[in-house]
Amino acid sequence: MKLLFGCLLLALLAGCSEETAYKKAEDAQDAGREFIRASLDGNFPKAAFYLHKDTVSLLVFERWKTGFQKMSSEEKMSYQQSNILPIEIKNINDSVVSYTYSNSFKKIPTTLKVVRINGEWLVDLTELH
Repeated sequence: MKLLFGCLLLALLAGCSEETAYKKAEDAQDAGREFIRASLDGNFPKAAFYLHKDTVSLLVFERWKTGFQKMSSEEKMSYQQSNILPIEIKNINDSVVSYTYSNSFKKIPTTLKVVRINGEWLVDLTELH
């Protein structure tokens, strides 16, 4: 019984600390790359770690998650196997960076905004292009 309780406690603690296992982005490029890779892989807890949690960003993120979950296994695999193709990473100012990329599967240019908030670089999806 103690062994079962111990295993359950360890599983609970591991689940609670999973988000903190991700490394904070060192710069805007790092935040963008980590968010994009996690999104392409369908690793939404990791992608959410690098997401600015404002209302619009959360709504866009939830829509992407729902769409990804509805994809066929083959399409998910194609995203997971794709490479990130940076097109332009442009500093708007000292706290905002425009990150334009595509991926080797869909090859559709997309621009994210990466913002520094309280010293932390996060992806802001409010102006997704």
